[in-house]
Amino acid sequence: MTSADNRRPVGTVGNRNGGGTTVRGLTQKAHSPHLSLNDSLEGEVQTFLTDEDQLHTYDDLTKVNPVTPTTVLKCLQARYSMKVFYTHAGCTLVALNPFQPIPDLYSLDVMKEYHFAPQPQEFKPHIFIVAEEAYRNIQGQLELVNQSLVVSGESGAGKTWTSRCLMKYYATVAASSSVVTSQDTVERIERRVLDSNPIMEAFGNACTLRNNNSSRFGKYIQLQLDRNQLLVGASVQTYLLEKTRVACQPANERNFHIFYQLMKGATDEQRKEWKMPRGQRFAWLPNSEKTVEEDCFHETVEAMIHLGIKAERQQQIFRILAGILQLGNMNFSSSSDESQPCSLNEQSKDFLQRAAELLCVPAEELQTCLRVRTLKAGKQSVLKPCSQAECSMRRDCLAKVIYAQLFEWLVTFINNSICADKSTWCNFIGVLDVYGFECFHINNLEQLCINYANEKLQQHFVAHYLRAQQEEYVSEGLQWSFVKYQDNQSCLDLIEGSPVSVFSLLNEESRLNRASDAKTFRVRLEKELCDNANISWDKFSKEPHFTVAHYAGRVNYQIQGMVEKNKDPVPPELINLLQKSDDPLLQQIFTDKETENPTSKGLSKITVVSKFKNSLESLMKILHTTTPHYTRCIKPNPDSKPLTFKKEEVIMQLEACGIVETIHISAAGFPIRIPFKAFIQRYGLIAKYSSFKSGSHCVDVVADSDDIPRQEVEKLLHVVLGDKAFDSEKHNSWVHCGRTKVFLTQSMLDFLEDQRKKILSRCAFTIQCCWRRYQCHRRHVRRQSATLIQAAVRSWLVRRQVHRWNIAAAVIQSTWRNWKALLKSLAEAELDDAKDLVQEDVPELNPVIRERGSVQLSSIQEPVTVRGWPMGLALASAPSITVSLTATGFQKMMSVMASLNLPSRRGEYKVETNQYTQGVASIRAQPKGSVKLHCQRSPLLYADRQPGMKSDVTGFNEILLDKSL
Repeated sequence: MTSADNRRPVGTVGNRNGGGTTVRGLTQKAHSPHLSLNDSLEGEVQTFLTDEDQLHTYDDLTKVNPVTPTTVLKCLQARYSMKVFYTHAGCTLVALNPFQPIPDLYSLDVMKEYHFAPQPQEFKPHIFIVAEEAYRNIQGQLELVNQSLVVSGESGAGKTWTSRCLMKYYATVAASSSVVTSQDTVERIERRVLDSNPIMEAFGNACTLRNNNSSRFGKYIQLQLDRNQLLVGASVQTYLLEKTRVACQPANERNFHIFYQLMKGATDEQRKEWKMPRGQRFAWLPNSEKTVEEDCFHETVEAMIHLGIKAERQQQIFRILAGILQLGNMNFSSSSDESQPCSLNEQSKDFLQRAAELLCVPAEELQTCLRVRTLKAGKQSVLKPCSQAECSMRRDCLAKVIYAQLFEWLVTFINNSICADKSTWCNFIGVLDVYGFECFHINNLEQLCINYANEKLQQHFVAHYLRAQQEEYVSEGLQWSFVKYQDNQSCLDLIEGSPVSVFSLLNEESRLNRASDAKTFRVRLEKELCDNANISWDKFSKEPHFTVAHYAGRVNYQIQGMVEKNKDPVPPELINLLQKSDDPLLQQIFTDKETENPTSKGLSKITVVSKFKNSLESLMKILHTTTPHYTRCIKPNPDSKPLTFKKEEVIMQLEACGIVETIHISAAGFPIRIPFKAFIQRYGLIAKYSSFKSGSHCVDVVADSDDIPRQEVEKLLHVVLGDKAFDSEKHNSWVHCGRTKVFLTQSMLDFLEDQRKKILSRCAFTIQCCWRRYQCHRRHVRRQSATLIQAAVRSWLVRRQVHRWNIAAAVIQSTWRNWKALLKSLAEAELDDAKDLVQEDVPELNPVIRERGSVQLSSIQEPVTVRGWPMGLALASAPSITVSLTATGFQKMMSVMASLNLPSRRGEYKVETNQYTQGVASIRAQPKGSVKLHCQRSPLLYADRQPGMKSDVTGFNEILLDKSL
């Protein structure tokens, strides 16, 4: 599905919940849905159906003209043939089950497309539009009210899949806008909320004649949102699990999915542990050869892990389920002696032993509890053997109570895992998924309760929309003609009314301490309820029954066994046995049960219908405090064949749920109703800041006033509708000002929201401009101040640096001059002869310097090379040198030897100077004749070091030493 394919034609104005004619004209056209008998209407229908190629383009049935069951049916059929499965019907969404996977219809890209769309109504109808409307309402578009999504329809119409899509949508969009710091938490909550679905469906859904994944319980899921509309948790409320299916499966139907998952997905090691060898058949697993999509054991185990159910606890759960299956294979045989309990054959004893081991209870005690009952007479207890039927009933009762309590424990664990603290969330979006309307060949108490729940939901729709909305139109002064509709209140009075109803009579019969008789109960029903037209009896039927005319059709209910199911007795011996179990989970479940009902002593005090009625009433209270959004799921054919449309099947469902009447009211009415005060508070700024307003039309918001005058609201509406794009003659079809409220169509509301958003954008732009101008001026002033400060600091730093440089230069110059003078004096002292110094009146050397290096050297027999500085430079030019060295001390000798190095070279002496290799030399004049050596230790730092011999002589040294080389 692409965005281009999803968009509606833009040229249509008021395309949903607000037609293009006046209210009076539309109400005249909607007097009765039975006008198909009129010839003129027949002509209009034929004219409308002539252009069949355009029928699939009606994405909102309020555009159909005329609105009749035939035209609505034809449009739905045309859209279904084009693989378009969603259609708007006023305030409700009609969803046709395709009975085949449509993956591109629910992808993540499609979710984001509907979520980020400015106007989702411009897209093609989709379940995501309903979800997004509820999500935007919770964001406070008008007022903060909790939302409820009511998904209804027959069994197999696609309610469970629709609820799953809604949960996936909210888990995605509520987490997509989360900040980085909370991303991990949101993903964890999102995953846990979604992982609750596979577990609930595995333990609560089963394959029936009408649906491969039929919900055998009702659930209301509250998705909890914080102030930022982020998903922080969820809670699940369940209603009336069909636990009788554990021990009794109708013909051609299956048990709960989890048992088949256990059989098909367990490994060999697990089968050995659970005592379920391959090839073994179980009496309570019929049609095990049939494979459905929900038989996925790995998915259930993975969901358990994500929800925090540890491996050890999982093993305990699966052992209990395996023990239940072993109970089903036990068969009792009647004893010839009535004083003796029923007997078990060898195979049944083996199954009993396996069940006892899996349930961790003693086998003998289990056998006794199933075959013998305890009667109390005062303080004494009497043991009485049970008949074969009673033994089977006690076996079934044990299996049902274990499974029911295990299911309740799972629901509690899921709630503890995903439910957020009340302080962390402020609003919720509820998703209601209940069993659909059922009518089988044999219907009993379960079908009566299921259909009763559907009657309550239908009545909620009737009371909230069909009846209450029309009554409000009249009370607010709108010109309105009532649209007739089917009211099912009489059927509800029959089932739950006071003082006499089916439920009340059933409870009275259940509380009598006697065996129930189906014929007697039927006679009483006929006597007490004969005045109600919704109940009837077939006097010629052999089986006692009664027939109820529900909103969706007539259903025959079998009376046999109904009273016993309503009692739902649990023998106290079975409860005591399970409390003594060594299995930690069983012990925990039934210990908590005894703690909650300490006086029950194993026998239920509250009947099934009373408990179900109370839970359903609490659900209706929640729905009445929320804003409902209806989705009607339609089953196009009874055989669940892909893309097969049966007209008779669909028309019955459309008439039962009142789709045609809903379309009439939606086309002629105003689905949006806002009190005057709230309207002025939200949209008064449009008149205040509108560019086309006049001074007399300016309306200020009076937040503290309890009563906003009608004239002020009308002035505001006149300003809002003063745009040239609107025709003044059609204002009444867009908006109506009642006595206390303003009535709007969806198109008018969208226009008001768009105008308000534009004004808020302009105001925000003005604020941003002023703020940016202030910030710019502030930055300019700061930049100038910083420039002045930087200039002053730099000037001071430069002056200080220059001053430091001057001082340093003076110190360097002075030191350099002193050093040069010292070197000059030392050089003169070393190079000049002593006599020359006397003759030339050279100043006498410092005594300290003279004392440092004067030595007498003894003669050395072996020729040596003289190396010294600057003495060696003078010797380099001498023709021949004879040296006599007299050593007077070791230190003096070593000092001289460090500065003189005279190796032998062809009997001659060669003088090598330090300056020769270093490229530094200084000499006054070449010596003439013989040279007298006056050896002194040089005061210079590096004078007596021997430099390397690899450097070349360059510069002035090369000129001076040319002759010597």
